Amino acid sequence: MTTTPLTPHGLHHVTAVTADARANLQFYTGVLGMRLVKKTVNQDDVTAYHLFFADSAGTPGSDLTFFQWPVPPEQPGNNSVTRTSLRIPDGTLDWWHAHLSAHGLTVTPTTRHGRPHLDFSDPEGQRLSLVQGGPHGTPWAGSTIPTDKQIHGLGPSELTLPNLFPTTRVLERAYHMTPAGTYPDPEQPTRTIHVYAMQEGGPHAELHLRIDPALPPARPGAGGVHHIALRVQDDQYHDWNTHLTSLGLRTSGEVDRHWFHSIYYREPQGILIELATDGPGFTVDEHPDRLGETLILAPFLEPRRAQIEAGLTPLN
Repeated sequence: MTTTPLTPHGLHHVTAVTADARANLQFYTGVLGMRLVKKTVNQDDVTAYHLFFADSAGTPGSDLTFFQWPVPPEQPGNNSVTRTSLRIPDGTLDWWHAHLSAHGLTVTPTTRHGRPHLDFSDPEGQRLSLVQGGPHGTPWAGSTIPTDKQIHGLGPSELTLPNLFPTTRVLERAYHMTPAGTYPDPEQPTRTIHVYAMQEGGPHAELHLRIDPALPPARPGAGGVHHIALRVQDDQYHDWNTHLTSLGLRTSGEVDRHWFHSIYYREPQGILIELATDGPGFTVDEHPDRLGETLILAPFLEPRRAQIEAGLTPLN
């Protein structure tokens, strides 16, 4: 066992669902200027693309990823991740407001946890928000967005839940997160959103819990979030598995995803939370200058390449 505390140090990635991988690629690279750093398939369903958008280097904490499934739109509701934030450089909110509006998007300025945000949705209804601050990302020279205004990485994820306690008990006892304040829900000011922080917190290391007992459960679909992942130190990965098992939690156990190692647990109110290591990273099988240009498969899937490629629609 390591002697340093087992505490996640921020969001690692957020994985959402799209029904149209081509349009999804065009929006996230063209409008938001993110880089496609890995083009692969869902390792548990090889008929589905798995696209990773991030900063130029594919830095952990900058990944917004998508499974492509031919499903109807999500019906938003309870027991789900209801908003994904993306971090931008300080002083760029006005520029982004004008940029998104020029692309026909409805942009709503608001305040969350004392920070100004811009709320909007992608063409499939994926609920997004831009917030300033947090660690800087690595600019991508091929982006449609100027280097001084590019998205740095992930901001807080908002979880909508019927009750506070079952989830906060897990966040505190299993993931060693700490309460970091509350604020009025911008969409329903009579309700309160509870902030939970990883380590020192900040926009890259928070979960925001929106409590709404009357809301019906969400129906998963395109435009929704499949799961969130938290960053853990590579050398603490096995310790995390031991720790979660010691609490009697039913996890996936250790899962090798080739570019990182994972442990999955569905918290008591139904949201899937993954722990993911930083390494080995996306350059383990692609040159940094050519990330995302070809279909990359995890080694155990490589013998099935011809079959897998035949079942996928080309993106270009």
